[in-house]
This record gives sequence, structure tokens and C-alpha cells, in this order.
Amino acid sequence: MLVIPDNSHAVYQDFLISQFLNYYPDPFVISKKRWTILLQFFELDLSNTNTILADVYSLRGPLARVPSNMFRSYLLSIKLGFTSITDWVAALKECHLYAIISGFMPDDVPGIGTFYDFFDRIWSSDFNNFTGLSRHKKKKTPKGKKAGDKSPNITKTAAYRFIEFYKSHSLPDYSKSPLNFIFKLYKSQFLNTSVTKGLINPSAISLAGDGTPVRTSARMRYHKDCNCIEDHCKCKRKFSQPDCNIGWDSSRNCYFNGYHLYMFVASDTFNDLPVFPILERGSRHDMLSFLHSFFTMKTWLPEYNVAKLLLDSAHDADAVYRYCNDQGIRHLIDFNKGNTSNRLYKDTFTLDENGIPICQKGLKMHSHGIEYNRKRHKYRCPITDNGGVCDTPCSDSAYGRVVFTRPKDDPRTFTIPARGSNQWKEEYNARTSVERSNKREKEDYKLEGGKHRSSKMWYCRLYAIMMLQHLDAWETSSIEEFQKLVIKQSA
Repeated sequence: MLVIPDNSHAVYQDFLISQFLNYYPDPFVISKKRWTILLQFFELDLSNTNTILADVYSLRGPLARVPSNMFRSYLLSIKLGFTSITDWVAALKECHLYAIISGFMPDDVPGIGTFYDFFDRIWSSDFNNFTGLSRHKKKKTPKGKKAGDKSPNITKTAAYRFIEFYKSHSLPDYSKSPLNFIFKLYKSQFLNTSVTKGLINPSAISLAGDGTPVRTSARMRYHKDCNCIEDHCKCKRKFSQPDCNIGWDSSRNCYFNGYHLYMFVASDTFNDLPVFPILERGSRHDMLSFLHSFFTMKTWLPEYNVAKLLLDSAHDADAVYRYCNDQGIRHLIDFNKGNTSNRLYKDTFTLDENGIPICQKGLKMHSHGIEYNRKRHKYRCPITDNGGVCDTPCSDSAYGRVVFTRPKDDPRTFTIPARGSNQWKEEYNARTSVERSNKREKEDYKLEGGKHRSSKMWYCRLYAIMMLQHLDAWETSSIEEFQKLVIKQSA
């Protein structure tokens, strides 16, 4: 049975200060680092958790733990670097401060089973994974040809086919997904709060997207599910982690078993705030993960208007450029070096690797700005532009030859701002925000340390880490003011 207290956040704050002073009469015995965490969780309002999860608790039976306290305790465990629920429960029993911050009496903390029961409640499915345990073994994905190259397991037409599919087939919203409650908790209490604080602008958001491998185990775990005598039969196998498989990690130049995490980050913020993630199978290419994540995000966050996309060379496909142009999305996508070459433009001019016209003398033409109303870039003869006279002019005009490049002719080569220009490079540098965000998740918050065997637990851990990233970006009161408040309560 669930009992939701009135004004529960105020109740939690009173509980935190009173119990803290009860067990720590001298407040200054704890370190400054613990004071910072104490202040963050003191100001973190999770009372909406109780309302969101009210329907998954019975109106009868034993008295249940308050959902906001269970949720807060799990966030605190990840904040403190714990990767095991068993170790966290032991720490709650040994350290009174951890129990008090969570909202529990130090002599009455939940057990291991209570935490896993809470995870079952926030996972809206009877199955712990998205796919069934039984499936056929797949061939290992090919590795990159050179060190640092990503797996070349996507054709040039795949982006066209997938974009057309997603445009004509609407994806289900999060209410029909196992992530229903997890996403509600994240969106209502963290993502929306960052919007309210002015850290994210959903009406014109700039997104940086990138994929990163998430290693879940040293190898795939499976066993035969048939009665065949042959060891290498082609029958299905039963996998303990059916949503994972073997992928190629280009950064470490090795194979791995696990997920391919694709993350969208608000690149126009100073805090590299995560916006939307999806855990794909490890063998998934960045391009396919991007399309799935992007169209899912559009369905789950319809109020978010994407104004700019910053992507690396794995997303260099003509279909992506043309889709962005049709939707009015500014795109800054790095060239895939294997796809670039000089070619003729307007029969007489060639283009360099950045799409800048090269005149018949072999000189790069000078940029003369962008005509935004006509959506074209103007280039002038490099000799006449500097006041000189060309000995082999390609125009009768004293102004010199003028060439216009239009994104509609070739959206991949002709971009606004011009590819390779200082403005383009300056704006594209913001793409590193997604790499910094992935670093925080994987190294600072030990995403891969969970060692879980189900998508349910991996998503719980991933979203909890994203919530903490938002929490770290919020401004709090000064520690000195908070200490004065605590001392005043003790008086």
C-alpha cells in the first residue's frame, strides 16, 4: 500500500535537517564534498515521483516505501560511485548520512529485493528486454579497414530508405514503451526543470549527436535451445542479453560485446546537457542509430524544435542533408574523407574538398558573403578581387568572374556557412559537447560499471546518470548559507 505524504518535499527537507542534527550534533565533522551532495539533494524536489508512480502501487497490502525516497536513494548511490545494489544496501546500513539523505531512518533502510522491486515498477513491461531471449547467431560485424575507422556496415542508399520509412511510419510514443515511467521521471523533474532554468531552449535547440560503445560483458552469453547433435547447428540460441551483440570499437581498435549508445546533447549550453538517448545493439552503425534516435526523439519530445544538427563524418549522407534542408534544420556534418574528390562544377570550374570553386588558373575563388534571401554563396575572381588584372580572364567584366553556389544544387558540398570557413569551424567545434557528455557518463559516473544483464537495468542506470548531469548543472545556494540554516535549526 502506498501512502503519499502531503507537501512531501517540505517533509523530506524537515526530515533531512532534523535527522542530520540528531546523528551529527557537530555538523562540521563531514567533509565539504559531502556538504555539496547534501545541499544538492536537499534542494532536489522529487515529490512528483510519488504522483507518477502511484498507479503501479497497490491500494492494499503492506505499507510500501515512499517512491521518491527509493528513487533519491538510487540517484545518490550513482552519485557516490556505487555500481552494485548489494554494496549500496550495505553502505546504507553502515553510514547513517547516506540513509538520511535518501530519506530513510538509519535503523530502517530497504533491502536489496526492495530496490529491485522498485526497478520492476518503473519498467512498464513484464519482460526485462525489448527482444525475446531466443534468436539466431549473427555474423561478427566487419571492422574498420584502418585504425580509427568505424565499421563499414551501411550502404549509401540505407539512409534514403530509412528516412523514407520513418517519414511514412509513425513511431509509438513513450506511453507504449517499457520506458514510460523512467522517461516521465526524467522529463518532468529534470529535463523540464533545465528548460525552466533557461539551460535548454526547446523552441530552437541545437543538438550534437554521436554514438559510443557500452561494454556490458567480456563475451556473449548464450546456450543451445535445441536437441541437435551438432554443436554448430543453425538453430536459435538463447541469449542472456538478447538486446546486445558484438560491435566494433573504432576508438579502442577492438571488438566489444554490448550496446551502442546514441546520445543527443544540447550543444548550445555550457553544461553539455543530455537530451535524449537510445541503446542500440553494439553492431549498429552511427547512421542507423542516429535516424532511429532522431525520429524517436521527435515523437517523444514533439515540443522540441531542432534548429541545428552537429554530426561527425559517419553521418555524411546526401539523404541526411536533403532531409535537414526540407525541415529547415541547419546542418554541420563533417566530410567522410573516403567520399571527397575534386569534380567539375558548371562545366568549367572544379571544387576543392570544402566546395570552394577553383578558377581555370587553378586558384581558389574569394568568398564574397552569403545572400540569405536567395540562399546562395557568392565567390569572385581571386585576382580582380585583390585589384589585379588576370592575364587569362574568363569573363569580359572588369569585376571579374562571379560564381554562385547553391545548397539546393548539392546540399552536401554547399553549406551555409561555407564548409571549411572560420564560421563553420567555430560552430562545428560545439559538436565536442556530446563527446564530453559521453565521457562524463562512462568515466565520471561509471556507466559501464553496472554489469547488468538486462536492458531494464541498463536503462535505469543510464537515465539516472543523465538526471545527475542535469542536477550538476543547476545552481544551488552557497554551502555557507546552507550551513547557517542547519545551525539555526539546531539552536
